[in-house]
Amino acid sequence: VGLPIDHSLSPVIHTAWLEAAGIDDRYLALAPASPEELMVLLDSADLVGCNVTAPYKPHAFRWAEERGAGIGPEARATGSVNLLLLGERPEARSTDGQGLIAAIRARVPDHDFSRGPIVILGAGGAASAAVHALRSEGSTDIRLVNRTLGRATAQASHFGSGVSAWSLDAVAGALEEAHMLINAASHVDSPNLGGMARDAIVMDMSYRPLMTPLLAAAEAEGLTTVDGLAMLIGQARPSFSALFGCAVPDVDVRSLCLKVLEANG
Repeated sequence: VGLPIDHSLSPVIHTAWLEAAGIDDRYLALAPASPEELMVLLDSADLVGCNVTAPYKPHAFRWAEERGAGIGPEARATGSVNLLLLGERPEARSTDGQGLIAAIRARVPDHDFSRGPIVILGAGGAASAAVHALRSEGSTDIRLVNRTLGRATAQASHFGSGVSAWSLDAVAGALEEAHMLINAASHVDSPNLGGMARDAIVMDMSYRPLMTPLLAAAEAEGLTTVDGLAMLIGQARPSFSALFGCAVPDVDVRSLCLKVLEANG
């Protein structure tokens, strides 16, 4: 569920896994027109569960609180939910952080997250999930850069020590000697990456286009890049297991997604 939702590749991924596992269920893309419609959908629909994307992650968290659902530690820490299990006792979880770390580990298996500053562009639910995951991996210097400084400041205050807020005008200073940059904002102009560590990693959570302007700029600087499709698949794996109660089948869903992206330009 999300708005808009037509762009989502999640149905491609989960449908392939369902077919490979021989499970006779369907994974649909639904677009409630408002938070109120989302609440009605979650209360009335005959769903096993759902993944939640922008802009409804905080609304899903509110729904879980109001319905007395079990709330996982990641979701509780971030105030953001991307997975709802709608059984007899609903559960709310966040697998975004797992997807982030899985995507980076797949590209750089031995990366040390504690080695220096990490910069995150954005201060929404995805950024919050990233902060929580990175802290769990040992990062002690996370710099939130956001167009609205007050929002970044509020998020930094929520997490406390080791997380700081920076204005967009100060992004060059935030990136100085940073060993990782993660874009968790929907729209962002590529900053100058020249001040980053020479072996830095640049990740963009967006996957349309797969090679975003930020990743293209990082490649031009000779930096390691991680695309948003890797994170999407990474967060989908624990979601599938939780929703359908089985291991994720061995299917090359990335190739399937790349074909869809190519077909849609």
